[in-house]
Formats: sequence, C-alpha cells, structure tokens
Amino acid sequence: MRYDLYSLKLFTKVAGLGSIARAAEAENIAASAISKRISDLEHHAGCPLLQRQPRGVTLTPAGEEFLSLAVAIISGVDELDEAMAHFSQAWRGQVRVAANTSAITQFLPEDLAHFVEKFPDIKIELKELTSDQVVTAVRDGTADIGIYSGHYPVDNLEVRDYRSDTLVAFAPVSHPLSSATSVRLEALAQYDMVGLQAGSSLQAFLDAEAVRQGVSLANRVEVMSFDGVRRMVEAGLGVGILPFGAVEPFTERTDLALIPLDETWANRKLKIATCETIPRAAQALLEGLAGDAKQSER
Repeated sequence: MRYDLYSLKLFTKVAGLGSIARAAEAENIAASAISKRISDLEHHAGCPLLQRQPRGVTLTPAGEEFLSLAVAIISGVDELDEAMAHFSQAWRGQVRVAANTSAITQFLPEDLAHFVEKFPDIKIELKELTSDQVVTAVRDGTADIGIYSGHYPVDNLEVRDYRSDTLVAFAPVSHPLSSATSVRLEALAQYDMVGLQAGSSLQAFLDAEAVRQGVSLANRVEVMSFDGVRRMVEAGLGVGILPFGAVEPFTERTDLALIPLDETWANRKLKIATCETIPRAAQALLEGLAGDAKQSER
C-alpha cells in the first residue's frame, strides 16, 4: 500500500485545524482537492479517518492512530532531508585556508590538488601568511583552516599534526661546507648567510635559536621567498637554511649541496589549527589533509 507524502501532510493540517476549509485556506489549495486526497487515504486505509460535521471534522479512532503514524512518517522524512542537506552542502562551497610558506612549498600543492579532484565543487581560497598570522587568522575567523609551524604557541584552538618539516643547510658544491656530513649553527656563524626578510616566521625562529645559543648569523643577503634564497645561494652569496622539501627537488639540476643540521630543533612539526566548529566543507578538507598526512607516513 502506497501513501502520498503530500496527502499525509494535508491530513495532519486538517486534523490540526479541525476543518477542511481552513486547511485549504492555509495551504492555498481548493477544499475539494483536499477532500479528494483524504477520501483516497480512507480508501487505502479501508476505513473512515474523519467524521464530517457541519462545522468541521473530528478524527475517528482509526483517524487518531493514522494521525500519530502520519506525524512520525513526516518527521522522519524531514530528518532525512536535513541529514542529507548537511552532506550535500559539504561537497560545495568555499574553504578559506591560511598556511605558512613551508606548508605551501612542500605539501599543500599535491594535497589540495588531490582534494579538488575528489570535490571539484569546493573552492579553496589559500593565503600565504607567517605562522603567527595564520593562527591569528583562524582566531579572527578569517580562515577556516590554518597550517603553521608547531613551535608557535596556540591556545583555545583545535590543533592536530600535519607533516614533519626538517630544516637543512645548503650551499654551492664549491663551498667549504659542501662535503660536511652535518653542521651545527655555531659553525654556520663563521660564513656569510642568505636569509629571509624580517617578518618571516622561519627567519624569526632561526634568529631566536641563534640568540639562545649566543651566536650571530651574518646575513649577507635577505630576500622574501624560498625561491629567492635558493637562487642567491646557488649564485654563491652564502649558505641558506630552508626546509628539506624546499631544496632537495632542485639539487639534481643545480650545483647545490645539502648539509644536515646537527640540531634537535631542525626537526619541526607543521600543525593544523581550526576553531572547534567549522563548516562541513572545511571539515571535509580537514579530514582529507589528515588522511594525506597519514598516507605520507607509511
């Protein structure tokens, strides 16, 4: 036996108002049309559901039971619609991502491309910021997801691991350090360095570590980007320190030598920060990034 959902809704309206005429006015439909639908329901049920009276209608005992079940069915369908609406909204919309240069240079291009391939209707708005600016953007609500260096303190946000980020020194193959198996920061202080301009969270991190160790890094050149650091080092202007993934892909076609840093702080963590509640599209991206991170560890 099949029942029409719209007819069930009209029946509950009639029962609630106690009148076919008032229900017709409320639903903007002809009273005769409602009467016909209720007659069809009674035909399917095999018994009267309403007692027609001069001033309205009342429910029969069967009608009382029918009303209770009809309300449950309508409520269940409404819950189903709401649940599916959440899922459908998760696959469209826009996610605002703020990330530091290390994440953008090494990991995000592939991770975001993988996500967009799976969810083409979700647009990604990506901004490159320093780690402290990333955290501020998440706190201020201008970013749904933030990716930053884990050494930066974070309070009152949801935080999870993203990727490992290993810093390395690098120099031209003609440089005295090029054959070294490792190097400490105090040894680098003897050479000209190529650094990042003020405002870079990586440079601030290196400068703070130099102060802690009581050494001074002599930046002969300061540039704005990882690419600028690589090119200046390749030109012989000094030694650079960057994440491994920002240098290693270029060593095959350049005269650059990687030198591991013999420092515990060289092994860093990139982390993801979000507010406790984020849009479902952002939640889908967050789960995707977490999955890519786990995959990379295998």
